[in-house]
Amino acid sequence: MNGSRTDLAVEAARRLSLSRDIEGAERRIDIIESAQLEMADITISTTAAADTIGRPKGRYITLKALDSTFENYCPCFAERVKVLAESLRDLAGGAERVLVAGLGNRHLTADSLGPLTVDGIFATRHIMRLSHELETGGLTEVSAVETGVLGQTGIESTEQVKALCEAVRPDLVIAVDALACWELGHLGRTIQLCDTGISPGSGVENARRELSRATLGVTCIAIGVPMVVDLSSAAEMIFDRPAPEGSERMTVTPASADRLVRSAAAYISEAINQAFQPTLTPEELRTLV
Repeated sequence: MNGSRTDLAVEAARRLSLSRDIEGAERRIDIIESAQLEMADITISTTAAADTIGRPKGRYITLKALDSTFENYCPCFAERVKVLAESLRDLAGGAERVLVAGLGNRHLTADSLGPLTVDGIFATRHIMRLSHELETGGLTEVSAVETGVLGQTGIESTEQVKALCEAVRPDLVIAVDALACWELGHLGRTIQLCDTGISPGSGVENARRELSRATLGVTCIAIGVPMVVDLSSAAEMIFDRPAPEGSERMTVTPASADRLVRSAAAYISEAINQAFQPTLTPEELRTLV
């Protein structure tokens, strides 16, 4: 499956059977019973390991729902948001000024994760800068933007976010985008966080300029959920044989994509809010959005 299209480090690692030792790559898998999650934590520390696995050096945290999907009405919702928020804080390293960038096309269901997540972000930069009567000492400065896509705006997402970085001077950029995978079991039920940034559209062979420390000048955490699957790669996995030579590559999304993407956006936006506004309760945060 050398031509497989996936944005998930766990899939790239599984393809290489990372259960064997690869120098420069470490993996830990934990089961979090209270949240019904499997957490895979992969760290790629050398260029050789990055070349072997096909992912940039960095840390990748993948949370997979053990029940069905990341439904926002499941009994584990609060626990799952807590785990996601803790993972995000772990990668963020104490950032005090955060810019959340929602990548993708709001009008295309499978690509609307970023914009829908931005809808749920508690932005505080304007409050902290303009209000002189409120006590804002416990707040983290958060700003948010929906970038749209090149075909809508004529501007690369990286160009927009870089310009905003120069204006708002964040310590951290969080880029939220829909991902592609080749394992059907990951569709809508897996959230990946990494500190390597992201190349929008790379999973569907429409890669744009990456958002990363190299292009933005600040740490960039990418958060995403697989919303499309490479059908040829999925078929190869199911039937354990290559797709017929010359077969057309197809990227498909589940019939329940609308529900899945909204649920995933609710998890991610609440986790970002809780990660960076720890002095407020989840209930208080919901009333402020």
